[in-house]
Amino acid sequence: MVTILFHETVFGPIHSRRLGSSLGVNLSPIDGKVCSFDCLYCEAGYNAQGQGKQGLPSRESVKRHLSARLKEMSEKGEPLDVITFSGNGEPTIHPQFKEIIHDTIMLRDRHYPQAKVSVLSNSTFLGNPKVVEALRKVDNNILKLDSAFDRTMRLLNRPANPNVVVEGIIQDIMQFSGSCIVQTMLLRGEHNGKPIDNTTDEEIDALIDAYRRIAPKEVMIYSIDRKTPEEHLEKISAEEMERIGKRIADAGINVKVY
Repeated sequence: MVTILFHETVFGPIHSRRLGSSLGVNLSPIDGKVCSFDCLYCEAGYNAQGQGKQGLPSRESVKRHLSARLKEMSEKGEPLDVITFSGNGEPTIHPQFKEIIHDTIMLRDRHYPQAKVSVLSNSTFLGNPKVVEALRKVDNNILKLDSAFDRTMRLLNRPANPNVVVEGIIQDIMQFSGSCIVQTMLLRGEHNGKPIDNTTDEEIDALIDAYRRIAPKEVMIYSIDRKTPEEHLEKISAEEMERIGKRIADAGINVKVY
């Protein structure tokens, strides 16, 4: 069974296929998972494993751990491309997300001014002005949109809030316009006997329409790279990913395939 990946608040650096040498920041518990989605492909496992007993890390704890790790890496001359907020759940859930981003930028400027600050978000907290303000300050504001259809989103991402709809997510992402990156996980398979495929012509056409409305600086499309909690999911081949990428690029959208 796939379970939480990260047992530290600051982890790595690890090599990210999308971002390079990445020092991770986990704003979820180190012994549980807290997320507003329960994606079938989540590398940290399902939400059913529980939130653990440690709770969310405090702002002071995040700052202390990050400062110590950056100082250590800098003194050793270790390379760093990016500080990435990901971890065992949705980072923007943290009630002090804005303040933590402020601290992170300050520490980045002190130790690794050339490094980028990235946030991987599922886009469900973009109605919070403090979250939006913080995301406008990071270098890579990477927002999830796996489907432009509610039926697929609900099956694939399984939002905790039943009132979450794709149109609302798209409208929320649109406020960033050219200052965001949209990431889309492409896959096919089944869950509880229900087929899943967000690579069909209908799905890609709808995503292209959404990308056009959002007008991001970049779209990232990728497929499964590690073990997933739902075992009946299929990684899309590199050849098919390239074909889909070309279709998106031919629509005038800046897309990268991973």
